Amino acid sequence: MDGLMKVAVMNGIGEMGFEQRPIPSPKNNEVLVKLEYVGICGSDLHYYETGRIGDYIVEPPFVLGHEPGGVVVEVGADVKHLKTGDRVALEPGKTCGHCEFCKTGRYNLCPEVVFFATPPVDGVFQEYVAHEADLCFKLPDNVSTLEGALIEPLAVGFHAAIQGNARAGQTAVVLGAGCIGLVCMMALKAMGVMKVYVVDIMEKRLEKALELGATDVINASKTDAVKAILELTNGAGCDLAVEAAGTEITTKQAVYMTKKGSNIVLVGYSKSGEMTLPMSLILDKELTLKTVFRYRHIYPMAIEAVAAGKVNLKGIVTNEFSLDEAQKAMDYSVNNKAEIVKAVIKIG
Repeated sequence: MDGLMKVAVMNGIGEMGFEQRPIPSPKNNEVLVKLEYVGICGSDLHYYETGRIGDYIVEPPFVLGHEPGGVVVEVGADVKHLKTGDRVALEPGKTCGHCEFCKTGRYNLCPEVVFFATPPVDGVFQEYVAHEADLCFKLPDNVSTLEGALIEPLAVGFHAAIQGNARAGQTAVVLGAGCIGLVCMMALKAMGVMKVYVVDIMEKRLEKALELGATDVINASKTDAVKAILELTNGAGCDLAVEAAGTEITTKQAVYMTKKGSNIVLVGYSKSGEMTLPMSLILDKELTLKTVFRYRHIYPMAIEAVAAGKVNLKGIVTNEFSLDEAQKAMDYSVNNKAEIVKAVIKIG
């Protein structure tokens, strides 16, 4: 497809602009996707606010966005499983396929991964993208491209649940009710966890958690969260904890909230990258700490869960902006974190 497309670019910290770039041509193993929705992730906001995450440093102009859903408009010569008009969710990371991690199925740990919106790789706040066809997953008729865009964060939630060995009959607690905390909660419920409690300090997020199926919520700014969980579980504690806030306080709380022999899954990144934890208690309780880095082999099951009505992805979205409103979208998301649960950019 010839022509130019509009691309929203980060020109500097707190500064968005636009460029016209050529519409990419798909390689033989790729498809060209006309994007319809792209989610705004916390990492996008962090790059926008600070220009870096750890060793990943933005060099403007840089394109943010790694949560895309859209429609196939052109198909590479070797692609057999997709056709023009198919609606797809795009898994944003291309891996090498040859390292020990790829060969053993742990491709999310591939050191050569090329991931949308992870410097120096541009993201997808733009009208079109050419992407490897095997990383484009066809959506069922009852799953929208908006939901397709949100399969990416949902995949994190399912990976966290799997890492924690979530299963039917358990009681779990999720600490942090942002987008990732909420998809973790819904993934746990979809996998049969009987009761899922959610802890946060922002009332709007807790209201959203209840709306989306949390068993109960705790506002840790008003209540002793550990005491509340122990009361709700008759002193036993939870079978599983998922930490999605990325703070030392909530990670410590998870240790006190869980039964002996439980799993704690760490999903949130702390600002400093370091924490001091009550290791003696962790040892005494024989707790297992598991961690999450993105996801692997999750998209098909996540899409099926949405199609089957087990996960309400649309319910997460609180704000929608057009591509032309990229500056407003980023500024509003940065300045209204207590009000926004999940914002998306509608392309076109």
